[in-house]
Amino acid sequence: MAKKQQSKRLTTQHKKSHGVIGIFGEEAKLHDLEVSNISHIVIEQLEKDYPLLTFRYRPYITKKEINEALQKIDKDLGQTLFVSDSQIKPDGGIIEVKDDNSNWRVILVSEAKHQGKDIDNIKRGKLVGKKNNQDLMVAGNAIERAHKNISEIANYMLGEVYFPYVLFLEGSNFLTQDVTITRPDGRIITLTYNSGILNRLDRLTSANYGMPINTNLCKNKYVNNKGLCIMLQATSIYTQGDGSSWNEKDMLNIMLEIANTSLQMLGGDLFNQLTKSNKGKRKQ
Repeated sequence: MAKKQQSKRLTTQHKKSHGVIGIFGEEAKLHDLEVSNISHIVIEQLEKDYPLLTFRYRPYITKKEINEALQKIDKDLGQTLFVSDSQIKPDGGIIEVKDDNSNWRVILVSEAKHQGKDIDNIKRGKLVGKKNNQDLMVAGNAIERAHKNISEIANYMLGEVYFPYVLFLEGSNFLTQDVTITRPDGRIITLTYNSGILNRLDRLTSANYGMPINTNLCKNKYVNNKGLCIMLQATSIYTQGDGSSWNEKDMLNIMLEIANTSLQMLGGDLFNQLTKSNKGKRKQ
C-alpha cells in the first residue's frame, strides 16, 4: 500500500511541476524511490511527449505469454510449461505501447539490484564473517537470479529488433574502481574493484556479451560468423562504479532514453498514430 501511495504522490507532483525535473527537487531528495515508482513517472513523461500513443505498465508477464510469443516465431518453440500461473516480475515492471495494429509492444523493462554492504559496514566499524573478525564479506550469488528474468524477456522479445532491458546496480559488489574507506578507529581499508572476493560484475556481463557497461544497448546488434547472421539481445547494464547509491533523476533519464530508443525502433509500426500527431501539431 505504501508503494502505491508513493507512486500516486509522484504522479501528482509530476503533473503539478509540469515535467520530470520538478519531481526531483529538494523535497524529493528525502525519498528513496523504488524503480517501479520511477517507471510510472516514465509513462507520465511519455504520455506528455507522445499524446496520441497509448502506454501501459505491467508488474509482470506470464510464462504462457512468453511461450505464445515463441510459438509465433517457430512451432517447435514455447512448448514446455510446468507451472500454469508462472510469472516473470522485474523490479521495475514492464512498460508497453500499443502499435497501429492494437498489439502491445514492450518498450522498457527495468530492474535495480543492490549487493554488497561493505562500504557501510566499514564506515560503521562493523566486522563481518562467521567470527565477526573480517572487514569484507565474500560476495554472494543472489544477483545471478537477474539472469532468469533477462532470459525470459529475451525469449518474449525474440521477434523484435531491439531489447529495452536496463539493469541498475549499486553496492560494493559492483565496483569499477578502487574505493578507500576509513574505519571509525582510523584504520584505512581499500576495496579493490577487480577482486574475485568482491566483484560480481563479471557474472552479469554475459547478459550484454561483454560490451561496455553504462551504455544504451537497446538496439540489437548483428554479427556475422561462418556465413550466418546472428542477432544479439544485450542488456543495458548501469553501475555507479564506486558503490554509491543511484540518483533517481539519473535513473529516470536513462530509462527515458531507452524507452525513446524503443519507440524509434518501432517507428514503422507506430506510423499512423505518429502521423496523426504531426498533422495535429502543424494545424496548431
